[in-house]
Amino acid sequence: MKRLPDLHQLKQELVQHYRWLRQHGCNDSHSGNASFRWHDEVWVTPTGCCADTLQAEDLIRCTLEGEQEEGASLDAPLHVEVYRQNPEARAVFHSHGPHAVAMTLNGENFVPVDFEGQYYFPFVPVIRIPYEDYVAISPQAVAEQLKSHKLAVVCGHGVYACAETINLAYKWSCSLELSAKTAWLAKQIGG
Repeated sequence: MKRLPDLHQLKQELVQHYRWLRQHGCNDSHSGNASFRWHDEVWVTPTGCCADTLQAEDLIRCTLEGEQEEGASLDAPLHVEVYRQNPEARAVFHSHGPHAVAMTLNGENFVPVDFEGQYYFPFVPVIRIPYEDYVAISPQAVAEQLKSHKLAVVCGHGVYACAETINLAYKWSCSLELSAKTAWLAKQIGG
């Protein structure tokens, strides 16, 4: 029988995967955020945290009822809403992969040109939210899209991935960035 990871293991796993997003160019040192669901709790990265120095004990506890400890990411309400609307979700990642952001600046849904991208996500919805309305609108808008898609992009802002595990949310984030990079390269050579 497989033993389920405990809270501390999940915290360490989230921190490691969040660091990898930085190391592989999907975030800068202080961008993006990530969370995992633990029963009725949501553990999220702190606002403005540095991926290079983040520790497991730095994660901030929120609840599905909307309680939030001080210092949680600006996107903490968005993460909580995703878990509310997606009972199977156990991890949410927000990244700023430059190719994914650039290839969706036109506001149109992203359709991968590569096999792997099409296999995992035939298209990725792109949500237009005026920057000044982001905090108010994004929780509901992103959660609604992630009910039926692995990924969603907020135009000009970044990628949101939702999955049953931390590793899978990380995988979807990286897969989209590679698909977007492939599409960008294909455009450069006229393909």
